[in-house]
Amino acid sequence: MASSGLQLLGFLLSLVGLAATVAATFMVEWKKQSQGKAHRIYEGLWMSCSGNERTTCEFHQSLLKLPTEVQATRAVMLLSIFLSTVAVLVSTVGMKCTHFMDGKPESKATTAVIGGIMFMVAGLLTLIITSWYVTMIVQTFHKSHRLESFEFGKAVFVSWAGGLLAMAGGAFLSCRRCSRSSSSESISANHLFPNSSQKSNYV
Repeated sequence: MASSGLQLLGFLLSLVGLAATVAATFMVEWKKQSQGKAHRIYEGLWMSCSGNERTTCEFHQSLLKLPTEVQATRAVMLLSIFLSTVAVLVSTVGMKCTHFMDGKPESKATTAVIGGIMFMVAGLLTLIITSWYVTMIVQTFHKSHRLESFEFGKAVFVSWAGGLLAMAGGAFLSCRRCSRSSSSESISANHLFPNSSQKSNYV
């Protein structure tokens, strides 16, 4: 029951991490710039917005004209979402609370571990690409005139949170094999002790 609870907790954390990653990918506040007191400019991976009280947004027209950090971040975030989506399906098959592969407990346990590892890889990709994106913005901020440069926005923090939650959930899903092996060892030991006691009664 304890391992089942850890599995469910890890699965829920991974789902929240996936939702945060999807939200961050399509948020527009990856970069922000303030011009004066009211005018603000936001740039995301898919569109840019600008305005005072009312902002107008438009999608990026050309992929080749985008900065390298935007192209790379967009590609890696989509890859992370794809891996997490596949991990959801794999983990669902391998979790104890589902009835898939009930006749093959070892294969079911291995499937859950694979799903957890996929979640961890997806979360690690999200953390790496987001940190690299922030590093590029900070370098540009220090090199250029600060009043004309961008700062990183809220989407960066949402992306970091999504990556951390996905890695934590994947870790919970992956560590269940250890608890399973220890429980199986205790069960086999319990089977051995009664047999030895029964044989000692016959002596």
